[in-house]
Amino acid sequence: MDPYILILTIIGLAALSMAWVPALLRKTFISYPIVFVAVGAILYLFPFELPSPSPLWQEDYVVHLTELVVIISLMGTGLKIRRKFNFKNWQIPFRLVSITMLLCIAGLSLMGWGILGLAPAAAILLGAVLAPTDPVLAEQVQVGPPDDPEEDDVRFSLTAEAGLNDGMAFPFTWLAVVIAVAAGTSGDWLFDWVIRDLLYRVIAGAGIGFLIGRGLAYLIFKLPRKSSFPRATDGFLALSATLVSYGITELAHGYGFLAVFITAITMSSFEAEDKYHTEMHDFVAQVEHIMMVMLLIVFGGSLVRGLLDHLTWNGVFIGIAFLFIIRPVSALIGMIGVKVSLHEKLAISFFGIRGIGSFFYLSFALDKVDFVDADTLWSIVGFIVMVSIILHGVTATHIMRHLDWTREKKEIAGETKKIT
Repeated sequence: MDPYILILTIIGLAALSMAWVPALLRKTFISYPIVFVAVGAILYLFPFELPSPSPLWQEDYVVHLTELVVIISLMGTGLKIRRKFNFKNWQIPFRLVSITMLLCIAGLSLMGWGILGLAPAAAILLGAVLAPTDPVLAEQVQVGPPDDPEEDDVRFSLTAEAGLNDGMAFPFTWLAVVIAVAAGTSGDWLFDWVIRDLLYRVIAGAGIGFLIGRGLAYLIFKLPRKSSFPRATDGFLALSATLVSYGITELAHGYGFLAVFITAITMSSFEAEDKYHTEMHDFVAQVEHIMMVMLLIVFGGSLVRGLLDHLTWNGVFIGIAFLFIIRPVSALIGMIGVKVSLHEKLAISFFGIRGIGSFFYLSFALDKVDFVDADTLWSIVGFIVMVSIILHGVTATHIMRHLDWTREKKEIAGETKKIT
């Protein structure tokens, strides 16, 4: 059996199933990522000649595949958001990507160092790769397409957080790399990290993303009205914008993840009611779904082919503590003083979904430096992502429906009170 033809067939069947699987599972408590991870695990239990799913020896392959999926997802995430960008409207996401993220990084780093005995650089890397929430696997708790009127505080906050923190986690990934390289040496590595990796790269990513977003918005919406310039009608422009924004920013040594998201929300702020936003979003969402299914199948295969071989009971404890204690508590601390209900705060704090982004950051760092604890890091990250997919996948639909029901009940009660 030709492995290449077999792989094409599996990819085709998986992509074909995405036309029906999400809709079929919508009324159940199971999310489709769970299904495709299970499919991957089953496929790799059979003696097929499939490519090795283990990321331990293939950092280059994992870096580029996860990188592409994440940037496409970030474009789709940004195009979904319709809330005007200012501090008041975005205060919850800003708090989540600053206070909450720093607390998560600190908590995981301390546990990795104190409980697992990881080297300081590896402990920081563990915190950095797991601190950001994932824009790829969080569809169930995010806002809908641009033409969907629903955009409550929970969905908006989780969507915006997933878009912002995939860029904001990069400085701390670089910090782990810098510490690993600088171990046992003297120099101004901390100053260089602050100026280059913390300040310049963030500013460059945000600035370039904004400029590209404004430029594209002008070409798409304003210039055709002012002149005979042809109007864009194809949804693939969003994919092109993703690659251009990411590529130019990375060439300028900025954070491309951040730039792609800023480009997307900048474009979506122009002519917000224009149907072309929905066309662009739908196109990148379809591409994202196909690539995500491939990665989920590979992830499922890796679970039965050795990804968890270096997982210890201490690692299991850290993973459970992170998902059930560190992330929720850190998020609640970050939202102190925010005027949303306790139920909404609890939902935002609970749905800190981990996924493809964590694999990218880890493979990126390991591609730069040989960490002695690489196998342990892969096993812990793989375990946490697996638990997150299952935990959040089976609870998201029920919790979000309950929040919607509670919100509608309050609105009806408020309208009744006004009438009486």
